[in-house]
Amino acid sequence: MTTPAIADIRGPQKLGPLTPLVGEWEGDVGVDLSYHNTDDITGHTSYFEKAMFKPIPIQENGQQTLWGLNYSMTAWRHGEEAMDPFHDEIGFLLWDKANGQVIRNVVFGRGIAILAGSDAGPHDRELHFDAKPGDPSYGILQNRYLMERAEIRDFTSTFTIIDDETFSYTSSLRLRLAATGAEMDHTDENTLRRVKRFHPGSDA
Repeated sequence: MTTPAIADIRGPQKLGPLTPLVGEWEGDVGVDLSYHNTDDITGHTSYFEKAMFKPIPIQENGQQTLWGLNYSMTAWRHGEEAMDPFHDEIGFLLWDKANGQVIRNVVFGRGIAILAGSDAGPHDRELHFDAKPGDPSYGILQNRYLMERAEIRDFTSTFTIIDDETFSYTSSLRLRLAATGAEMDHTDENTLRRVKRFHPGSDA
């Protein structure tokens, strides 16, 4: 009997499709498309990003069992890496095996909270996180100023596991901008590579 390569061996994987994300990551090819208030233009910004995904204890809601990760993603504009980041988010990624759902519970420092999710299988390599304002399950909250100036109409995001050491993401916020009187998609995308794994006994 031939022993398969380590990369091909899969056990129960309690984290389901979130399993490949465990660790620390960096990406230097980020691109942000957004409205720049100071210059009154819509333009692209390139950025460097750090991300961390770390397993959390099992979460139980009655008969529901969730396995997951706490995570953070922080980004700096190129040329400003020694300065304050321009984007910071923290939250949880959750796997509901029984119901075949992935869930992203995220809070942005700008005063935005989103609970997004979609159907997923245990070995999916592409994970979708969708939310809409007013949805009782996967919805969006934002502070009053943003509701008046840049109301979020839709949120879509996709994580794609490229290989064991690389993943990419795209993210889009559909905004109604008071400054222009129109809607636009504020988008972000990046490809990140793992720089650290978490192992028992590590100081992580």
